[in-house]
Amino acid sequence: MRGYAKRRPRPVPGSIAAVLDIFGAEVRFYQQIAPAAGVRVPVCYQASQTSAGTVLVLEDLSDWRPGADPAAAAGVLAQMHRRWEGQADLRWPWLRRPGAAADLVEDLFSQTWPTLAVRGDLTPAVVALGARLLGRVAEAERAAGRPGPMTLVHGDASLDNMRTGPGGEVALLDWEDVSAAPGVLDLAWLLVSSVDPARWREVITAYGPPVGLAAVLPAVTVQGLLSLADAPAGSTRATAWIRRIEAAASRLAAAS
Repeated sequence: MRGYAKRRPRPVPGSIAAVLDIFGAEVRFYQQIAPAAGVRVPVCYQASQTSAGTVLVLEDLSDWRPGADPAAAAGVLAQMHRRWEGQADLRWPWLRRPGAAADLVEDLFSQTWPTLAVRGDLTPAVVALGARLLGRVAEAERAAGRPGPMTLVHGDASLDNMRTGPGGEVALLDWEDVSAAPGVLDLAWLLVSSVDPARWREVITAYGPPVGLAAVLPAVTVQGLLSLADAPAGSTRATAWIRRIEAAASRLAAAS
């Protein structure tokens, strides 16, 4: 099989990437968790970490179709979450927990929101939600760990981090954000990052009972707003983010 090398330098000290040790976490995932994860991931040929950074040599899945059907993706995530419920944090105690960089995320949102809020393409619902989150981000980040129980989560389960094989098998890539957290966090990010609101009900049904979805949506929506900030105003990508964030806002309003 073909392989490709993924090299990452040491992150800037004090950055979110450094505090969360995202590159080291992905190396440890492939060294320790991947063989037992129970879901399809790229085969790992080398996983190492030195003072200069990390190196992964992984199976090349570039000939697989990018992304996945959202309902199929939800089913794969649910399978992994059920498999490791109540076990992942005990077996791999180094896994990060929700809220690990809460104060840094709070600072980033506080710096980003004033510029984002005055963009002309945001809808009133998105502006209102962002305003409510301002000053409450760290609280939302920590609250995302409470719906429990803890399980193994991908941490960045967007369709961009998935591939679909010729037979329909879904592979999960890019495990830098691997964590021990309530599984519904992965579902929430899949919805907010990748799924048209018209399919949310279908995808939630494919996952199973979304216990705690409303509790994790504020933290997930913060990440969605930060991602929206990187999309040019008025672009197709920005419009899609706004539609999904509006759907999250609607769910939060219904749950309150």
